[in-house]
Amino acid sequence: MIGELIVLVAMIQPVQDQLTPPAPRAGAVLEVAPLQEAERGAESAPAVGEISPAMVESIDRGLKVLVELQNEDGSFGRGRYGRHAGIAALCGLAFMADGNTPTRGPYAEQVRKTLDFVLESVNESGLIADPTSHGPMYGHGFATLFLGEVYGMDPGDPRLRDALVRAVRLIQTSQNDEGGWRYNPVPNDADISVTICEIMALRSARNAGIKVPKEAIAAAVRYVRQCQNPDGGFRYTMGPGSSGWPRTAAGVASLFYAGIHDDESIQRGLTYMEQSGVLGGGGPFAQAHYFYGHYYAAQAMYLAGGERWASWWPAIRDELIALQTEQGSWLDHSAGEPYATAMALIVLQMPKRYLPIFQR
Repeated sequence: MIGELIVLVAMIQPVQDQLTPPAPRAGAVLEVAPLQEAERGAESAPAVGEISPAMVESIDRGLKVLVELQNEDGSFGRGRYGRHAGIAALCGLAFMADGNTPTRGPYAEQVRKTLDFVLESVNESGLIADPTSHGPMYGHGFATLFLGEVYGMDPGDPRLRDALVRAVRLIQTSQNDEGGWRYNPVPNDADISVTICEIMALRSARNAGIKVPKEAIAAAVRYVRQCQNPDGGFRYTMGPGSSGWPRTAAGVASLFYAGIHDDESIQRGLTYMEQSGVLGGGGPFAQAHYFYGHYYAAQAMYLAGGERWASWWPAIRDELIALQTEQGSWLDHSAGEPYATAMALIVLQMPKRYLPIFQR
């Protein structure tokens, strides 16, 4: 028993060191400087060669499409996902990845309207979702991430902190005994795809100065580790299952955002992703969960850095540009045009490093 406790403490300690909230800021708005390339990249500067002229044009077209897709109430698109707080949040993050906030930038109005819609979607329990939404914890995770990034870049809205604190509290109370999360805000079962959404949300909130219990992240780390297969890939739950590249990307990103860095589980996961041949595979209509997978894969490779990022980035950048429609959007038959366009734009704008969550 004592030996097991020593191992557990050794595993958790790096996470604890990462999760002490930073000292409160005096409400200062993050100043966004013009992009200037650095030789190797930095927290707020892309490396030389990461940004291509075709990428700049692609992003500009995509952002203009998102403007057209936004409804007057701040939501995006029509139909099944037309009032989905999580998809609206992803669209808001796509604008923010360009350096915009609710009070600054050429797309400030769009970010502000998105923020209004997301805040209006917060219910009494702190859940951010349409009550009829299937699997609301997906949307809640993305929406909480959006609030955390807004609060970190432009904390002036008096409604923000209260909504963010309540959203974080709901995530904490929905964590199950295994350490993960699933579709609904109840601590029953868990899967790795929802768990990464909540880990990123907690990390963003922590970065913005919101207290996050160390025990919650330590438990999440244990859950994610137990979902890894011997081949380095990750399965959907702790039960028996095959590896898959989207959930492997989610698993590796989970560990990075939990404060784990130089780790055997991460290295094996990254190797699995490199060997699974997911680039050049025909796009979203040939690969399941294409945008979801590349959203996390790009983050995992970016956080890994070095040669892995240097080889992965230009390949996915150019693939996404090639998949863009003539109208400037990206398409996904299951989740819709706003979702696919937002995901593609977030990935393409990672080298800009404006979002605090993407700053190493």
